[in-house]
Amino acid sequence: MKLLTAPISRRDFIRRSAESSFAAAAAFPLKKAVTEPPYTSTVVLVRNPDVLNSDLEINAEVLSRMLDTGVKTLTGRDAIDEAWREIVEPHDVVGVKSNVWGPLPTPIELEQAVVKNLTAVGIEDKRISVNDRGVRKDSVFQEATVLINMRPMRTHHWAGVAGCIKNYIPFTESPPRYHPDSCAGLGSIWLRPELKGKTRLNVLILLTPLFHGTGPHHYDPKYTWPYGGIALSRDPVSLDAVGLRILETHRRNYFGKVKPLCPPAKHIGLADTRYGLGVADLAKIRLIRC
Repeated sequence: MKLLTAPISRRDFIRRSAESSFAAAAAFPLKKAVTEPPYTSTVVLVRNPDVLNSDLEINAEVLSRMLDTGVKTLTGRDAIDEAWREIVEPHDVVGVKSNVWGPLPTPIELEQAVVKNLTAVGIEDKRISVNDRGVRKDSVFQEATVLINMRPMRTHHWAGVAGCIKNYIPFTESPPRYHPDSCAGLGSIWLRPELKGKTRLNVLILLTPLFHGTGPHHYDPKYTWPYGGIALSRDPVSLDAVGLRILETHRRNYFGKVKPLCPPAKHIGLADTRYGLGVADLAKIRLIRC
């Protein structure tokens, strides 16, 4: 079974939306998923052919609708305000952890859509902050009762891939301390007292993922592709595991052979087995495609 990684056309989008099996589209074991669901975690994958134009510019309205679809599907609510109330309450103080890495940052259109939904459920502007590298000095993050975590998926020189797990490294005093051994200890960051248990939503941005790089901070647009998606979960480990599979599958298609990441993205599995943050086993992850 292949995970769909190709750029999505309108015709393909309509056809794929009619597919009955989410498991087959994600390289999950189809027979086992149908006869004996082992799922312990859920990831919602939303794709739309109109979110990027021919110049790869983002359509803010389409991206906002994709976020709405993902949040409603993840929470099981039909109304968007009810869906967000499953994530936050009006009295919450909310830190939205984004990512500002120059070539592939968290889109401002997505940040604005999240803030709009937070204020719509009654959270005052002064109790919302969107930040990345300044989170340790941000008074809202210091008092946050809820964290929302969102960043683009890409390959990474030290960690293999950078996804939602790694996005919390700015909360640490010395990020380079986590670089040894393929950033194996990234999961420990999530157990810090100021972070543990506060993350209510993770959004992995898969609009134009970076699937290959050579050296620190390397970026070449030829190693991106218009996937046109976002993925959402309460579980950052499952989300990164699905994102990793999408990248691995596209790398195999692009290079014409299996081309392992170097270094391997071992921190994802260890976030499960060593730190208990979530589920890394794809066979235990329910993937819902929208």
